[in-house]
Amino acid sequence: MRLPTRRSIAWLVLVIAIILTLFPFYWMIRTAFTPAADLPTDTTGLWPHHATLINFERVLGLTSTAQNVAAGGSGATLDFLLSLRNSIIYAGLIAVAQTFFCAMAGYAFARLRFRGRDLLFGVFVMALMVPPIFTLLPNFALVKSLGWIGSFEGLIAPSVLMTPFAVFFLRQFFLSIPAEVEEAAALDGAGRLTQFWRVVLPMSRGPLFTIGLITAVWAWKDYLWPLLVGPDQNTRVLTAALGIFLEQSPNQAPDWTGLMAAAVLAVIPVALLLVVFGRRLVESLNFTGIK
Repeated sequence: MRLPTRRSIAWLVLVIAIILTLFPFYWMIRTAFTPAADLPTDTTGLWPHHATLINFERVLGLTSTAQNVAAGGSGATLDFLLSLRNSIIYAGLIAVAQTFFCAMAGYAFARLRFRGRDLLFGVFVMALMVPPIFTLLPNFALVKSLGWIGSFEGLIAPSVLMTPFAVFFLRQFFLSIPAEVEEAAALDGAGRLTQFWRVVLPMSRGPLFTIGLITAVWAWKDYLWPLLVGPDQNTRVLTAALGIFLEQSPNQAPDWTGLMAAAVLAVIPVALLLVVFGRRLVESLNFTGIK
């Protein structure tokens, strides 16, 4: 019998890794379709014996309190659509603003010449080693002093400008763009800002989509900062709303089926985003900037 090749072994390891990665998500979906009464006993099958949509109906507010409790819920409420709107605003504003400002900063570090540029860039990149938890308290104190607690201004203020990784990523890409392209634009009378806006940015769609997608996913799953700064229901994002929904359940009988149903619905927008723009992300990995 012929021994398996290295390629076959690599594919086997890859398939096992994919299964181990996706199985928790599959089990989340399975739990979301499981009736609360069956959850303690129906634990062996790959699909619930009595699949139901009642958990999704409860989360979306399509049932009364009595129906909620009868279906195994605790009576806890979750304004899913309002929290979904807040998450879209939060993630969308941060993704768009941060991508734009990081592009400007990355271009400045790549093309502009000024005293201390490399030193400043090195210090800026060193911020990658600073854990975000270290900046949580100063940012909270600043937002509170500005009176932005419970507002979208306070939610997006610490993240709206730039992050070291995005600036580093875009700077490295801008360095790969031939300087002759911008020099040709300069000969036509284009200034530095025009070169950046009309020449460099159109050539950078791939990396810009990559940074925007990564930033949007990061903002969508952010939990601690929105929980601290957005306590009001009008600014509460999905991650914080799910945590509060679980806290409203009794400790001896948490509403796991309702929580999993809400988590499945919360994942759908990000999954659609990855499906739509995932190909651009992969293509940008080998993007050279030359057309």
